[in-house]
Amino acid sequence: MAATNTPLEGIRVAILAMDGVENAELTEPRKALEQAGAKTTLFSPKAGKIQSLNHMEKAEQIPVEATLDQADPETFDAVLLPGGAVNADHLRVQPRAQEFVRAIDRQGKPIAVICHGPWLLVSAGLVKGRRITSYHTIQDDIRNAGGKWQDSDVVHDSNWVSSRQPSDIPMFNRAMIELFTEKKAAREEKTRRVA
Repeated sequence: MAATNTPLEGIRVAILAMDGVENAELTEPRKALEQAGAKTTLFSPKAGKIQSLNHMEKAEQIPVEATLDQADPETFDAVLLPGGAVNADHLRVQPRAQEFVRAIDRQGKPIAVICHGPWLLVSAGLVKGRRITSYHTIQDDIRNAGGKWQDSDVVHDSNWVSSRQPSDIPMFNRAMIELFTEKKAAREEKTRRVA
């Protein structure tokens, strides 16, 4: 059987972000997911557009496809949490965002997170005992929440894959696609056995 260049065909990925999201950490992984065949949906607390940043400078405004109130974790196969300090700091206190990632994690669905994105996982109470990386300035938050922070380009722990910063995006994208593909194959195998 020939390898397909769209291994994520049929996979639905939720992206949670707000104003202040790091542009490259949203747009580049999203592009990689879509090129691999996944369908992505950008969720934010408010409808309209979110203002992305290139570090501290304004970048493009990105259309929001649905609000967090409309986000149903049952209809998604995975989640992407891009960084950006302002984005992550505001997203972490959104109850619907916390509920969403808890539900995704509880079901063993994959979570891809980069830079400051792990703040949401900290606030959702999910990092205790987990190996994860992030932007170096939030390592104390992760450790204080019981996580095992590592200074690596990419850290894979069960259904999670994490990276530190924009320069890690090429490795992050590869690891994310690999994890999502593995989880898709496992789900398909389980479905075959049940049928």
